[in-house]
Amino acid sequence: MSYTRPRHEGPLARSAMAFVLAGGRGSRLMELTDRRAKPAVFFGGKTRIIDFALSNALNSGVRRMAVATQYKAHSLIRHLQRGWNFLRPERNESFDILPASQRVSEHNWYLGTADAVFQNIDIIEDLAPRHLVILAGDHIYKMDYEVMLQQHQDSGAGVTVCCMTVPRQEATGFGVMAVDATGRITEFVEKPADPPGLPGDPDRSLASMGIYVFETRLLLDRLRRDAADPASSHDFGKDIIPRMVAEGTAQAHRFEASCVRSAAESSPYWRDVGTVDAYWEANIDLTDVVPPLDIFDQDWPVWTYAEVAPPAKFVHDIGGRRGEAISSLVSGGCIVSGAFARRSLLFTGVHLHSYAQVEAAVLLPQVDVGRHARLRNVVVDRGVRIPEGLVVGEDPVEDARRFRRTERGICLITQSMLDRLAA
Repeated sequence: MSYTRPRHEGPLARSAMAFVLAGGRGSRLMELTDRRAKPAVFFGGKTRIIDFALSNALNSGVRRMAVATQYKAHSLIRHLQRGWNFLRPERNESFDILPASQRVSEHNWYLGTADAVFQNIDIIEDLAPRHLVILAGDHIYKMDYEVMLQQHQDSGAGVTVCCMTVPRQEATGFGVMAVDATGRITEFVEKPADPPGLPGDPDRSLASMGIYVFETRLLLDRLRRDAADPASSHDFGKDIIPRMVAEGTAQAHRFEASCVRSAAESSPYWRDVGTVDAYWEANIDLTDVVPPLDIFDQDWPVWTYAEVAPPAKFVHDIGGRRGEAISSLVSGGCIVSGAFARRSLLFTGVHLHSYAQVEAAVLLPQVDVGRHARLRNVVVDRGVRIPEGLVVGEDPVEDARRFRRTERGICLITQSMLDRLAA
């Protein structure tokens, strides 16, 4: 571990509640989110994106959690019910799934991130946590929230915002802040077209990670006032945080202070896998000999729903028809039958038939790759049946005509795309 926990009267996480905002579509993932919300997208061979925020909370000592869902939530809710139903109320634990259900108004679903919390204010009050940790459910990282909670209490801030330095040209998609020598946030701009640089380092900006800590009573008071403001967009980044910055009560928490790293991880890791290119790259990075994210770290495990599946199987051993996987992650239930995989990630139940070749491929669960198919630089959606002899990744013009091809040359393949080709 790269951090040390301060010693106080006891762990604050045990009396805190994690509220995960998981209602977004993630439209930049294109067809991957046609049927599921971004937090429900598969990642890393057997997990979903949302498992990282929830696992961070669990590993930090938080035992009360809630997940607010909205966009096409069935896949996400089913995963949460299967994989996160072990928290028990008789142990003062709770896990609530909170779909948008017009609890406050008969006319409004969740209007923004702050409104998603406000509409469940009665549930929060019933649980009466001392602090609320507000989390985005769509990022990949390992973090000990206890460290941030301790800083929040010590500083006496109204809100503590987790932040990290990013290249200035990449900061347009974040809330960008300026801080003084004490860490107090003096300026906060949501998704600026021209992000301000850091003093002495104009090519980098300080970006909000969408992770906030509040004292619960203070936040609920702010949410009630925000809900009554017709001019508000009811969003943390656009409304709640800027107001508290203007009042001088917002404090910054540096991610590197609480980022969890194993001995194999050389630097803090955080990824927004919000585009097809970023999603492909983050998954393929896991096939490196020493990947930037250590998913084998048993000191900080990533909890998930573990499907019951047999071991992976490799069969046939003759020239040109040998079951092999090099520099790849192969999940349970996979069959590599006289086929070859290099630098690829095979999720549960993938079947590669004889003479097929895949390279730099992210194959989601239950993908079936036909004989003699060749796939390179692809993301293949769940349950897709790749026909015999299909070649992807060798002819950019043909790839763009048939599939979703990114500027970096990554092809996203769905079953509906293949069905159109066969029609």
